[in-house]
Amino acid sequence: MDTLHEWLSQLLSWIESLGYFGIIIGLAIEVIPSEVVLAYGGYLVSKGDINFWVAVLCGTIGAILQQWLLYAIGRYGGRPFLDKFGKFLHLKPKHIDLAEKWFDKYGPIIVFTGRFVPVMRQVVSIPAGIARMNLTKFTILTVAASLPWSILFIWLGKTLGSQWENIDEKAAPYVQPAILIALALLVVYFMYQFIRRRSKSV
Repeated sequence: MDTLHEWLSQLLSWIESLGYFGIIIGLAIEVIPSEVVLAYGGYLVSKGDINFWVAVLCGTIGAILQQWLLYAIGRYGGRPFLDKFGKFLHLKPKHIDLAEKWFDKYGPIIVFTGRFVPVMRQVVSIPAGIARMNLTKFTILTVAASLPWSILFIWLGKTLGSQWENIDEKAAPYVQPAILIALALLVVYFMYQFIRRRSKSV
């Protein structure tokens, strides 16, 4: 545990040394969870090292870069690539299977709502790439979900200040409703599509 904590501290120190670029890179590669990187960015805001809105912008850019990479893997590598090399990217087959089922069922809307669901937000871009979803539409949905996520966790990190490591406890009252709302949107969208198809067939 001490080794893990030391490793995490070194990564965060590296992010701090890079400033805004550290947030972008931290989100793009997500070696550590995005919530941690964003909350740490909020802590840097509280110290006056960086600007709040620029940090939000960098967090959003980093998230977009990560999702573009996953989209490209899905589009150009496909499932054979993932089955062979997914383990090196920490992508578990069961999570990819789930993301594909959700994408097949709900379509592009999952690119937005999936960002608020644990595990799903890391893999939802892959089936979008496999399905060759329009990149502009994909990017717009990604920005629409990533921007509020960045604002929330950077604001929480700023509020917590030196206690930013308690981000999980502080974020829970916000994240849990977001997950429920995202799932409710999926149900509403699914019902809308179902009713529309029924009306066309009549």
